[in-house]
Amino acid sequence: MGETLAVPIWLVILVLVIVAWSVLDRLLLPGARWFLRRRVTNAVEEINTRLHLKIQSFKLTKREVLIDRLTYDPEVIRAVDEKSSEENIPREVLMTDVSRYAREIVPAFNAYVYFRVGAWAARHVAQWLYRVRLGYTDDTGLAAVKPDASVVFVMNHRSNMDYVLVAYLAASRTALSYAVGEWARIWPLQALIRSLGAYFVRRNSGDPLYRRVLERYVAMATAAGVVQAVYPEGGLSRDGRLRPPRLGLLSYILKSYETEDAKDIVFVPVGINYDRVLEDRTLVRALDKETEPATTGFALKKTFGFIGHNFALMLRRRWFRFGYACVNFGTPVSVKDWMESYEAEGQQEETAKIESLGQHLMDEVGKVIPVLPVSLIATIFLTQEDSKISELDLKVAVHKLQSKLEARNAQIYVPHEDADYALSVGLRMLTLRHLVLEKDGLFHANPEELTILRYYANSISHFLTAEELAE
Repeated sequence: MGETLAVPIWLVILVLVIVAWSVLDRLLLPGARWFLRRRVTNAVEEINTRLHLKIQSFKLTKREVLIDRLTYDPEVIRAVDEKSSEENIPREVLMTDVSRYAREIVPAFNAYVYFRVGAWAARHVAQWLYRVRLGYTDDTGLAAVKPDASVVFVMNHRSNMDYVLVAYLAASRTALSYAVGEWARIWPLQALIRSLGAYFVRRNSGDPLYRRVLERYVAMATAAGVVQAVYPEGGLSRDGRLRPPRLGLLSYILKSYETEDAKDIVFVPVGINYDRVLEDRTLVRALDKETEPATTGFALKKTFGFIGHNFALMLRRRWFRFGYACVNFGTPVSVKDWMESYEAEGQQEETAKIESLGQHLMDEVGKVIPVLPVSLIATIFLTQEDSKISELDLKVAVHKLQSKLEARNAQIYVPHEDADYALSVGLRMLTLRHLVLEKDGLFHANPEELTILRYYANSISHFLTAEELAE
């Protein structure tokens, strides 16, 4: 009866681990989950009281639920059955592909991360790099948007900074859901981007099943009232001009309007411009067909070289922010009103209807692209690229160009409402970058940098005729 029972130490450790895990799983983790959910719920409720466009319940639905809804959507299942029958592929194989596509597309929106981390980081990064300005806003039109309408911001695409800039300036109004290209699908960036509500898009996928899954997600999100932000151009402008609209995402968004009880869809045109685009040289380099495509090593070398150069300027206290970055919000376009007007003219063909709407939206975006000091001055130097200009003559030319643009209702941003100051900051940016050279008080375009000058002038070239640009 008094014998000692020897228990191996490993068994004691195993029992303690099991007990500790049971306590953690049954008591501590549920309490922690409840606490975190309560914090997030309170944060969303508090944030929604400040937003003009509320966070919809669709964005707050668990990601696994949305993935299941998308995977087993009736139209997706119909597409699977058709492909299985036509190509003799087992249905289970295709459903595995659908599940993978759904997981790739569906975001994992976290309101706390978006507003407490994302918006904070966007504000500080944008303000560190640029003098950020909210230029023109059609407040009357935006205020007239019905609360139950599905709102989509349509923007020109100048830089990858567009995502940061617009998210920062729109943070007081709403949480945006971006369509993001495959460039962002790298660890750990993709997890952060998903938590900010973005969904990934394969830009040139030829798989009809993938396109159907993407179409259904976009239509579901639009029907649920998720506020989205899209770039109709489909990619960054290489030459600075507005590109023709690509109609894929636009047609997917309009799918939600085909049902009888569909909400109105309201497109808000957004114009973006910069005194300096961080990727400008990389973008214009892609236009040269004789130049070899940039490798990953080349891109990394250029990126780190750019960062190192700017840090060296900071150490010498010669670093300046990259000029002005300005965003304008134009007059909203109601799909309901536009469709009624379009159909009243006897136009019924669906593809032509989408193409016409896409071009109309791009025209509206073009109207609100800000005219900034660098784009103004770059235009002057290109029209007089063989001439040397004094600062006084430059002021006269800029004033004349501004008058033409104002007559065409262009939105010109004049810093501090001081035209002379606007000229000096724009000229300083161009001379610091050696795009414009100065000698004996006379300025002229650097012959080796005309491509970059043209890139900046092209951002406002749609306001001018070819004859005016050639003057």
